[in-house]
Amino acid sequence: MRFHQAITFLSVDESIALAAACDDLGYAGIFLSDHLVNPRELRSRYTYSTAPDGSPFWPKETAWPDPMCLVSAMAAVTRTLTFTTGVYVAPVRDLITVAKTVGTAAVISHDRVRLGVGVGWCEEEFLLTGQDFHTRGKRLDEMVVALRALWQGGWVEHHGTFYDVPACQMNPSPSRPVPILAGGDSAPAIRRAAALCDGWVNTGPVPPDEALAQAARLREARAAAGRAGEPFSICLAVRARPDVDLYRRLEEAGVTDLLCAPWMAVRAEAASSPEALLDARVAACERFADDVVAKLA
Repeated sequence: MRFHQAITFLSVDESIALAAACDDLGYAGIFLSDHLVNPRELRSRYTYSTAPDGSPFWPKETAWPDPMCLVSAMAAVTRTLTFTTGVYVAPVRDLITVAKTVGTAAVISHDRVRLGVGVGWCEEEFLLTGQDFHTRGKRLDEMVVALRALWQGGWVEHHGTFYDVPACQMNPSPSRPVPILAGGDSAPAIRRAAALCDGWVNTGPVPPDEALAQAARLREARAAAGRAGEPFSICLAVRARPDVDLYRRLEEAGVTDLLCAPWMAVRAEAASSPEALLDARVAACERFADDVVAKLA
């Protein structure tokens, strides 16, 4: 079982410092979220909102650093951590931009990027970038195929329904294929993961029984796609107190990666200074590494 630190809502400086600390604590990686902007006028409903108006739970002042920029900065201060996006809203961007930025981050990190992709929910972001919101699912399916072609190095091309790329060279190119994981709980997302991708990422913490059910759904979908014997990552967050026996049950069910955020137990208002806050959060990560990560290494 591999454990990944989710750093959503941490500041950029804290994210980089926490990554450097976790590189020596036995964690497998860092898990990053993605948004382009927080629209002042938001009509789109957040898929997992519990609010009557469908609004997301985070404030409009929330910072969303570009994942690939942050990956590059964290790669410079770490040696072994992998960096997984959960999820990168690929179809809100054009194909060439995604291929170039993700490919370059993979090169800078020496092939430590895992690209978790999803269709997104915020139409306002798509309007800002000029990408079609209503075809985002079909475009993402094709983008997965096109990205793999464009990252091969040398003269590359792709000809499809939504994207047509004549022969070109996109250098530098990753020395190994970038693993692509599909994010989302919907039937199309499960199908995308099983048929096209190297793994799957869930969208938020779920109870243990639901996590086990998600793993079973993926096994069935992969079998239906004829890919039951291929390597596949299942990366999820479970809503439960740290429990080594539970994590072993999940591992037996096919879960390969667990998200955690022990730093969240330390509230900003409880610290006397930014330095004290960071020290306390690193200490919380150290305790989790000793109590849980080391026992499942």
